[in-house]
Amino acid sequence: MPILLVVAIAVAFVVRTFVVQTYYIPSGSMETTLELDDRVLVNKLVYDFSEPERGEIIVFTAPESWRSSMEEDEFIKRVIAVGGDHVVCCDDSGRITVNGEPLDESGYLYVNPLTGEQNVPSQDPFDVVVPEGRLWVMGDHRQASGDSRERFVRTGGDIEASTISVDAVIGKAFVLFWPVDHANWFSVPETFEDIPDPS
Repeated sequence: MPILLVVAIAVAFVVRTFVVQTYYIPSGSMETTLELDDRVLVNKLVYDFSEPERGEIIVFTAPESWRSSMEEDEFIKRVIAVGGDHVVCCDDSGRITVNGEPLDESGYLYVNPLTGEQNVPSQDPFDVVVPEGRLWVMGDHRQASGDSRERFVRTGGDIEASTISVDAVIGKAFVLFWPVDHANWFSVPETFEDIPDPS
């Protein structure tokens, strides 16, 4: 019995460290896709074999300049653009474009429950080519998210400071499992399927 217990603890440690880990949501930056204190499972192994893709929800180690305190080191956001992509806000219809293709973000952007109004894709303009090996990430609650757009504005357009390194990515969030009443599997929104490769 003691040997089985040790083996079980070792297996659990290995799984948590290298394969799948639980994360809770400490802020409203991804509402309403993720609510405050939701629990998600994150696949920590997937990016050993592939790169993060547009539309995926990722957990990453945030640059120190992004943090309000040093303890808040792990963020969760949606990948909007990857290395080489040209991401712009906004077109004549108020949509973010990636490599010239507009994003329909109506399926996941935050909607105010009191007014029924949906967040605009961005209140601030930007026109950026994402450096190779880096990601442009944004929260689904745009007006409450410290993300690439927010850092771009704060830094006066510093692209390196506004993007995160692919190497900083911890894993891909693939399921919301708690609370059970709104458990959900995460998939890439269809709008990202139409984005062409950068030219």
